[in-house]
Amino acid sequence: MYNKIILAGNLTRDVEVRYTQSGSAIGNTAIATSRKFKSATGEQKEEVLFVDLTFFGRTAEIANQYLRKGSKVLVDGRLKLDQWTAQDGSKRSKHSVTVENLQMLGSKDDAQGGGYNAAPIGDTYSQPAPSYDAPSQPAPQAAPQQEPTSNIPEIDINEDEIPF
Repeated sequence: MYNKIILAGNLTRDVEVRYTQSGSAIGNTAIATSRKFKSATGEQKEEVLFVDLTFFGRTAEIANQYLRKGSKVLVDGRLKLDQWTAQDGSKRSKHSVTVENLQMLGSKDDAQGGGYNAAPIGDTYSQPAPSYDAPSQPAPQAAPQQEPTSNIPEIDINEDEIPF
C-alpha cells in the first residue's frame, strides 16, 4: 500500500503550535489549492479545495516561525481520515494531511512575510526538490523506508543549512 499526497497552495491561517507532554511540537493549519478549467459550455470555472495540515517536530516549529496566512507552500505527506461524533450526536469526518516534507515558496517580500525561496523542510531536506513539470520523465523510485516507532516523526535539520 502507498499513501502519498502532494499539494501546492496558500495557507488559510497562521500555524498554531502546541507541545506534547514529551516536548514534541505539533503544528496545525490549512492549505487552499485551486484549479481552473473550462466547463462543457466553455465557461471558465475555478475549483478551490481546502485541506487541514498537521506538522510534527522541528518542521512544526519552523512553519510556525516563518509561515503566515497567505504563505505559498508545497507539502507532501500522508492522507488521513479524521472521524468524530459532533455535539448533536451526528457522525462527522474529514480528510487531512500529515505533512512529511515542506517547501516554502515565494520570496521574502511576499504578502504577510510568508514564504521563502523553495527551502525544503522535512526528512528529505538534503535531497533536491522533484520536478513536477516534466511528465515525460519517469518518476524517481524511492528506497523503502522503515516506519518510525512512534506516531511523531523525528526530523533532523541543521539550522545552518536553512537559507534564511
